[in-house]
Amino acid sequence: MKKIIQTAGRNALEEFAPQFAHFNDDVLFGENWNNHDIDVKTRSIITVVALMASGITDTSLKFHLQNAKRHGVTQKEIAAIITHVAFYAGWPKGWAVFTLAKEVWNVNEGDLPYEDAAMRAHAKDMIFPIGDPNDDFAKYFSGRSFLAPVSTSQVAIYNVTFEPGCRNNWHIHHAKSGGGQILICVAGRGFYQEEGKSVIEMKAGDCISILEGVKHWHGAASNEWFSHLAIEVPGIEVSNEWCEPVTDEQYLQLEYEKKSYEL
Repeated sequence: MKKIIQTAGRNALEEFAPQFAHFNDDVLFGENWNNHDIDVKTRSIITVVALMASGITDTSLKFHLQNAKRHGVTQKEIAAIITHVAFYAGWPKGWAVFTLAKEVWNVNEGDLPYEDAAMRAHAKDMIFPIGDPNDDFAKYFSGRSFLAPVSTSQVAIYNVTFEPGCRNNWHIHHAKSGGGQILICVAGRGFYQEEGKSVIEMKAGDCISILEGVKHWHGAASNEWFSHLAIEVPGIEVSNEWCEPVTDEQYLQLEYEKKSYEL
């Protein structure tokens, strides 16, 4: 289980209630959520059940429903969980939670043929397929990636999917003229960075234009799947130069510095 980092407490309350922010970010999430005695999917389910039983059906519960989905809880599983708890916690609470859950999951969320529940949920969030394992370029990636061709004529367009924490090596797109690449995030959350510049967070709809000759890397956040379209800009004598990998230490430090990391 990858380490969970939380900054929501400090983002909202660092000046007003620094001790509460500390307990929220460093103890509740920093220590308790990172205790490996219970896997994070189970913790997500327990949290949803506890909030439902307490009658808390506001945005905090919706956040934890979204968190449960990110950690692999399917639509059929959450429907069964809410139904079961409603018998013990109260039928009206079940109705209230189902209203929120329908905003987070689609019907038959788990009907895709992936063993990884979080991967199935991610696939349901986008219109492009995940594709096949990116075996030909696996040596240039830290973690698993997948490739689905969208267009191979005129302009090459591929949907590239990264498992949580996966990123590619630093690399450069070369061309005698033209060249470069355009990235459009279609699902999940990830990062892009050019050499010598700050890391950029990418979410669905974000677009990055990469010029020829610019050294860069991109990949998924450590707790979310991430997919982007990679559009190859036509050029003359186009080639790719693969460089050194982004180390785990560099990657986690860059992600932490974004200060927008949530479960």
